[in-house]
Amino acid sequence: MKRVLITGYKATELGIFSNKHPGIPIIKKAITKQMVALMDEGLEWVIVSGQWGIEVWAAEALIELKATYPNLQLAVITPFLEQEEKWSDDKKEVYSHMLQHANYVNSVSKMKYEGPWQFKEKNKFLLRNSDAMILVYDEETEGSPKYIREQAITQAERTRVAYPIYTITAFDLQSVAEEEQNQYD
Repeated sequence: MKRVLITGYKATELGIFSNKHPGIPIIKKAITKQMVALMDEGLEWVIVSGQWGIEVWAAEALIELKATYPNLQLAVITPFLEQEEKWSDDKKEVYSHMLQHANYVNSVSKMKYEGPWQFKEKNKFLLRNSDAMILVYDEETEGSPKYIREQAITQAERTRVAYPIYTITAFDLQSVAEEEQNQYD
């Protein structure tokens, strides 16, 4: 398991509208724990598409983790060119930092946004080019991650090749938050 895709909710789906939201460090810590666990299984590359939310925070967590594990690689493979074009300056700055620290950057579609088909093609490409997925998703709270999860399950059934999905749920995030709180009590 060398290449792991990390995805999940967009920030707005979580009700997070500020880079200073107290939930972001909790999410990053949960993702970091899962990445470290997968390193024992041979994790070399983490792949994100750079969507604002879980994917950018996962990239930030990986960049921090590279201080301890310098061989861990980050690939940012966007659905189309300049996906950050209409983002705020704050978000663009974080996005730029992510791209600067990535070991590989590319786009599935070599054009700017044209339509939803680009997201579908991105999902197909990322699933074909990864060995497993870390998914921040809770079936109790549906959202955009539902679609890539369904695609991954369908692909694994069709190809008869195992595609593990490591899900980080609201319960997992709550556990990390409680661990953090207990450290300061």
